[in-house]
Amino acid sequence: MPRGERWLQKVSATRTFARIAPHVIPALDRAVHRLTRGKVLLSARMLPGVVLTATGARSGLPRRTPLACLPEGGGWLLIGSNFGRPGHPAWTGNLLKNPEAEVSWCGRDIPVRARLLTGEERAQAWRAALAFWPPYATYQARVAREIRLFRLERR
Repeated sequence: MPRGERWLQKVSATRTFARIAPHVIPALDRAVHRLTRGKVLLSARMLPGVVLTATGARSGLPRRTPLACLPEGGGWLLIGSNFGRPGHPAWTGNLLKNPEAEVSWCGRDIPVRARLLTGEERAQAWRAALAFWPPYATYQARVAREIRLFRLERR
């Protein structure tokens, strides 16, 4: 593992990062993504990422959220870690209520259907997520809730 990646993993597992990152990273990602017409996502320089557009569970309005993802085959695995903060991230509730969504991936908008993973399928995906980004284990250790994992498949 390159030294820079090891440093980034160590920093991203800190409580300070968990307090600051959710306010800074998504705002920067949304701005750059909009300015580049979907071609650039800053956080994707560290981890692969998508911009998820899901229908708000309560508002019914489109909600755009930049997220790290684990590409797999023709779809994506999304990890609702919320940086190890209490509570599930809002986008996970949106997908539970409205699984039909869209992702912006490499400058293309792709319609997807989200599925919450459970049981052995979730356990297998969780192992893949930990191999991909070990700080997820730190995030899970900080919270009592089980981190939600979603598989996005193209529609």
